[in-house]
Amino acid sequence: MVNLLVLSNPAAKHLQPLDHLPGPVRVTVGETLDAVVEAAPGAGIILNAMWGGDLLRAVFPLAANARWVHNLSAGVELALFPELIESAVPLTNGRGVFAASLGEFVLGAALYFAKDLRRMARNQEAGRWETFDVEMLAGRTMGVVGFGEIGRAAARLGHAVGMRVCALRRRPVLSEADPIVDAVYTPDRIRSMISVSDYIVVAAPLTGETRGLIGPAEIEAMRPNAVVINVGRGPVIDEPALIAALQSGSIRGAALDVFAVEPLPPEHPFWTLPNVLLSPHTADHTAGWVELAMEMFVRNFDHFIKGEPLENVVDKRAGY
Repeated sequence: MVNLLVLSNPAAKHLQPLDHLPGPVRVTVGETLDAVVEAAPGAGIILNAMWGGDLLRAVFPLAANARWVHNLSAGVELALFPELIESAVPLTNGRGVFAASLGEFVLGAALYFAKDLRRMARNQEAGRWETFDVEMLAGRTMGVVGFGEIGRAAARLGHAVGMRVCALRRRPVLSEADPIVDAVYTPDRIRSMISVSDYIVVAAPLTGETRGLIGPAEIEAMRPNAVVINVGRGPVIDEPALIAALQSGSIRGAALDVFAVEPLPPEHPFWTLPNVLLSPHTADHTAGWVELAMEMFVRNFDHFIKGEPLENVVDKRAGY
C-alpha cells in the first residue's frame, strides 16, 4: 500500500486523476495542518499542490517515511527549506509543462514591440490612418537568461523566425552543439550577452544566485532598442532599476508576466508606463493548465511504483 498525502483544497477538480492511480494507494487530501497531521507519519509520497510552501514545511518534519515529494508547479523557491534540502528525499516539479505556452508569449511580446501593435490598436480606436515603419525580427538577437525548458522553448521560436539566439547558462557545454543556439555565455559574461541582444528573455528560476541578477549594471549595458521579456520570476530583475530605464527611455520597453510583488499593487508604475506590456502571471494559463501539471505527477507516480527513475528531479541546493 502506497500512502499519498496531498496538500490541497480537497474540492479542487484537478485532483480527479488521483482517483485512477494504479493501486493499491491510500490518498489523504487536506489544506490545513489539522487535516493532514494524522496521515503525515505514514505518508510515502507528498504532493504539494498549494502553490506555496508553508504547509509543506510544517508537514515534512512529521513525515518520517516520506520517500518522494512532488511540487505541482515548476517554481520551487517557496517549497524549499533546510529540512527538505538536507534530506535524502527527492523533490520533483512541474518543469517543462508550461514551456510551450511561455515560449509563445515571448514571441508574441517580441512581435508586439517589433510591429508596434499598441500603436496600431491606439490608431484603430481613434479612427486614425497613420502609416509607420515596423521592424523585422529576422536578423535581431534574442539573449536568453536561463536556458532551461522555458528558455529553449522561446529560443526555438525565435530561431524559427530568423533571430540569432544567445544562451546564458551555468553549464555552457549543454548548448554548444544545440542547432538553434548561435552563442553561449557563462554567468560571468552576462553583460556581454546583454550588450549584443535586442530582446532579452529572462527565464531563470529564483535562487540565491539569480535574485537581482538583472541589476542596474546589467540594465545599463542594454541597447537603446532593447526589450526585456520576463517569464521567469519577478525578483530576478531589479524592478526600480528597470522602471528608471523605462521611464527615461534608455531602453525600448518590457513585457512582464511576473513581478516582485503579486498581485501587482494598483499604484505600481508598471500599470501606466506606455512602453510596458503587462500580463498578470497568466502567460502559462492555457486551457487545462493545472490538469497538465497533474499529468506530470501521475506520470512520475507510475515511475515511482515501478521503481523507475523520476522525471524532473530538482537540484535542491541549486534551487531548480
